[in-house]
Amino acid sequence: MSDEREMLRDTVASIVAKHASPEAVRRAMESERGYDETLWTLLCEQVGAAALVIPEDMGGAGGELADAAVVVEVLGSALVPTPLLGTTLAELALLAADEPDVDALEALAAGTSIGAVVFDPNYVVNGDVADVVLACEDGRLDRWSGFTAHPAVTMDPTRRLARVEATDTVTIGSDPGLADVAAILLAVEQIGAAARCLDLTVAYTKERVQFGRPIGSFQALKHRMADLYVLVQTARALVDDAVAEPSPTSAALARVAASEAFTAVAGEAIQMHGGVGITWEYDIQLYFKRAHGSAQLLGPPRDFLRRLEPEVL
Repeated sequence: MSDEREMLRDTVASIVAKHASPEAVRRAMESERGYDETLWTLLCEQVGAAALVIPEDMGGAGGELADAAVVVEVLGSALVPTPLLGTTLAELALLAADEPDVDALEALAAGTSIGAVVFDPNYVVNGDVADVVLACEDGRLDRWSGFTAHPAVTMDPTRRLARVEATDTVTIGSDPGLADVAAILLAVEQIGAAARCLDLTVAYTKERVQFGRPIGSFQALKHRMADLYVLVQTARALVDDAVAEPSPTSAALARVAASEAFTAVAGEAIQMHGGVGITWEYDIQLYFKRAHGSAQLLGPPRDFLRRLEPEVL
């Protein structure tokens, strides 16, 4: 990772540590819009989080997908609810249009507008708070100039989804493969959350005493946590490759590996926390719900495995 991206990571991590404590995350997810608007403004103004993938001449920072991935991972590690994922995808969609809407891009870059891209109209990230909505269907890119949105009931309270229906649409270009980019960014988020979930579990096993000693000192738990660490790092390598060289194959590999790693870590975390792990007072249950919700978002892992079949047959 470049020095600039390391600095970006450290800056976002510092903001998250100061403004997105577990208590703040819970307040944000229960708020009317499902995220902390003050924190979102801070991220946009101080970090330019919503401007990273937009060229400078359109009001952006002129960065790359890897820059957005850095921020997505840090926010994902703390389960911070923000409109970043949907907004970034909407920006990439607008940039792929035959005639990019510069005004809309500038508003999205500033964080004053929220974006969303529809892959499945029943579960749209940012769907009920979006100002700019686009959709990918049959190889074309449509902009929904009129739409209705209704919050969807999901198991993951940290990610608001909505059912969105179009009332007026216009085709603005060809789909540049946004589903693959979405899969990669979601995999990045999953890896950040999986790593943090494992860190929290390791810390808990060092504090939880049973039979007169911390449970983390037992060999059986050490082996399980070591296996989880290897699983996360292996998945991270595939996700990093996908960010560096996006393609349908790398996106599918990243999604399968990240979903498997996060689901496994979250499941083991619940087990190692014992009965308290699933209670509302502990944050591990939020990671468990995010893991299972994320694994199904944009299509379950089996769909991505099917896409990989031609590569091995």
